[in-house]
Amino acid sequence: MRYLIVRTEVRPFAPEEVVASFLDESPLRDETSSPEQRRQVAEADTLDAALQLARALASVGAVRSGRQRVKVVRLDAPRWPS
Repeated sequence: MRYLIVRTEVRPFAPEEVVASFLDESPLRDETSSPEQRRQVAEADTLDAALQLARALASVGAVRSGRQRVKVVRLDAPRWPS
C-alpha cells in the first residue's frame, strides 16, 4: 500500500466563521473543496515508513508551534476479500 505524507499550512478562522459553522452544522474545513496549502510532500510504501517520515516532519518548528500540520493519507484502496 502507498502512503502520502503532507506538511500543510493551517488556515486560521475568524470567530464569525466558527459561530456560523456551529449554527449551520457544517464543517469548518473541507479538504475536498479547498485543501490547505502544501509545504512539503513525500511518499512511502509502508505504514511504518510513512509514520517515521511524519514524525520527522512533525519536528519542524512551524509544526510544533501549530502553524503547520502533518497528514498521512493512504493512496491505495483496501482490497476486499473475494
